[in-house]
Amino acid sequence: MKTSSVAELLQSDVTLQQVSLKGWVRTFRSNRFIALNDGSTLHNIQCVVDFENTKEETLKRITTGASVSITGTLVESQGKGQSLEVQVSSLEILGDSNPDEYPIQPKKHSLEFLRENAHLRVRTNTFSAVMRVRSKLSFAVHKYFQENGFNYVNTPIVTGSDAEGAGEMFRVSTFDPNKAPVTEEGEIDYKQDFFGKETNLTVSGQLEAETYAMALGKVYTFGPTFRAENSNTTRHLAEFWMIEPEVAFMDLEGNMDLSEDFIKSVLSYVLEHCKDDLAFLDQRLTQEEKSKPQAQRSDMSLLEKIHFVVDNNFKRVSYTEAFDILRNSKPNKKKKFQYLIQEWGADLQSEHERYLVEKHFKCPVILFDYPATIKAFYMRLNDDGKTVRAMDVLFPGIGEIAGGSQREERLDVLQEKIKAMGIDEKELWWYLDLRKYGTAVHSGFGLGFERLVQFATGMGNIRDVIPFPRTPQNAEF
Repeated sequence: MKTSSVAELLQSDVTLQQVSLKGWVRTFRSNRFIALNDGSTLHNIQCVVDFENTKEETLKRITTGASVSITGTLVESQGKGQSLEVQVSSLEILGDSNPDEYPIQPKKHSLEFLRENAHLRVRTNTFSAVMRVRSKLSFAVHKYFQENGFNYVNTPIVTGSDAEGAGEMFRVSTFDPNKAPVTEEGEIDYKQDFFGKETNLTVSGQLEAETYAMALGKVYTFGPTFRAENSNTTRHLAEFWMIEPEVAFMDLEGNMDLSEDFIKSVLSYVLEHCKDDLAFLDQRLTQEEKSKPQAQRSDMSLLEKIHFVVDNNFKRVSYTEAFDILRNSKPNKKKKFQYLIQEWGADLQSEHERYLVEKHFKCPVILFDYPATIKAFYMRLNDDGKTVRAMDVLFPGIGEIAGGSQREERLDVLQEKIKAMGIDEKELWWYLDLRKYGTAVHSGFGLGFERLVQFATGMGNIRDVIPFPRTPQNAEF
């Protein structure tokens, strides 16, 4: 007999059929009622055991966390709380679970406790819902790009370049740390290392993606990236996934169009395909908000935030216009902002970005034409000599969700910027070649996938939207 998933059975309109299913016991009460879940849906299915004809030894082994195989008849439920249930005809214990040791008991656990048990936390309603939404979002990313003429490119994880110029990278080496060879100057001799040069884990696939965009036209990367930033905030991970499209012959306007269309598309997909999980997460967030002080509560529910993005046009505003708005705003004048806006050129913080989205424009915002001094070397310099063709997409609740730019396509200007930032031109010879051989206007953006999952699920800590978070002093599992 075919094994059915819980999701399939709960959607079935054919009762009195023989079914087979496997899953994990969520609860077992009155020696009769099993709440069974197999991960296919948020919902459990009730399986009713004939305890009079079931061995006592077997009944004792039906504990929370145990895996079981069940065959029986799918019938309309006579009890409350479910429309269908399975009348069990045979039951086999596939894997025992010691109730005195199993950490994920049927009660409320703190998120901190669940992070310590990240290998089991996905068995809870919250994390199973989050990870199903993550899965659907991931599929939606590929679906969007594949249906819009993009080619998927796998860019290197091990790299010799620092795309962001921040220097916060994880070194990759085969040297024994206690016996690394050194040069006459006493420095580590990376010429003798595996790759013959100093290498690191990538912080971005952008630079390599540009090379493919300049041949294939429209490409995207979607892979793991790494940043050795010693940060323990709710917004940072040392290992995370980045979505990075790059498009030849596209300027900043086209880049803004692409980012808005892409974001609306993937969020619309999960609205359609994750209704139960989003409804549960929406309710969860509403309850969580009630425990916060009034001033810290969000004005929107989770579903309202998602629709806020999907249903509104993104307002496009220059950095200079946004700066003037913020400098003259009540929170700034009354010194309510933690970081006061005083001089043009300041790097905007999350509180400023959220003010623009939630209070001033009341819609998602794309800021563009940022000061060159606070942006990366590869962004195209405007004619004013002080701003670059950069853009950031701002969301309610979190601020920046994506950042990108029109790339600098002029060889001489790019060389000057590389030199001014102290970057070794020899390390980027191949990147400069793109400006020598058929250069053209091109643009792209990067969107941290976990930030997107965080927004779509309403989770307050980014460590709770990736299966096994990597953070300072934490590489468990």
